[in-house]
Amino acid sequence: MEFTLISAESTNGLGIITINRPESRNALNRVVLDEIAGALDLFLDDEGVGAVIFTGAGGKAFIAGADINQLATYTLVDGLSGRMQRLYDTIEAYELPTIAAINGYALGGGLELAMACDIRIAAEGSRFALPETNLGIIPGAGGTQRLSRLVGRGRAVELILTGRLVDAPEALGMGLVTDVVPSLDLMDTVRKTADTILAKGPLAVRLAKMVVKHGFDTDQQTGLLLERLAQSLLYTTQDKAEGTAAFLEKRSARYVGK
Repeated sequence: MEFTLISAESTNGLGIITINRPESRNALNRVVLDEIAGALDLFLDDEGVGAVIFTGAGGKAFIAGADINQLATYTLVDGLSGRMQRLYDTIEAYELPTIAAINGYALGGGLELAMACDIRIAAEGSRFALPETNLGIIPGAGGTQRLSRLVGRGRAVELILTGRLVDAPEALGMGLVTDVVPSLDLMDTVRKTADTILAKGPLAVRLAKMVVKHGFDTDQQTGLLLERLAQSLLYTTQDKAEGTAAFLEKRSARYVGK
């Protein structure tokens, strides 16, 4: 697939998706969304990719939200199609770990994309907001649901109704991001985090993601049952045998994902 508004590269086990519209602060339009979906499919088919990183080009914005020129033309049919919402559902349920490397403004659909990722690491100067109510609409790509699960319902309602900007320290304090680092250290920190995950058993990582996600949205007893079933499956794998043997033999594990 040829990409025009994003770049998608794989290096050292990582797939890196960069939204490349710096002249519009990496605003999202239909082409960008389609290209992100295509890149995710490519990375799933690439056995050399074990985790995916999202970031933005230009140094000023991660993603400054939806392209307002295009959004102005949307109708009831566009809203019901849930194009962006469905893509972000795919990111949240993606088989590989996902990390948002937030290097500037993460607004509207940009923040919603970050919230769909497993881990969010931000540069110190980053700013966050869901400003959709300024346009007479609501965060419609998962923002009303994921934000409340990350920061609590009361804080989420306040941020959505006011649309106010949150700086990186406040975002860290409320649990919206998982780490804040100097801008120059952002990609190194993200890569180190990804490398740490890649050193773990890939089946364990995949099932851990699944159990946390689905267990959170149900009652605790059902979540514990999911946990028990996932653990039982992992007990039957080559990776479990390799992981325990490596620990006992004081060597690095060589996982095969089986």
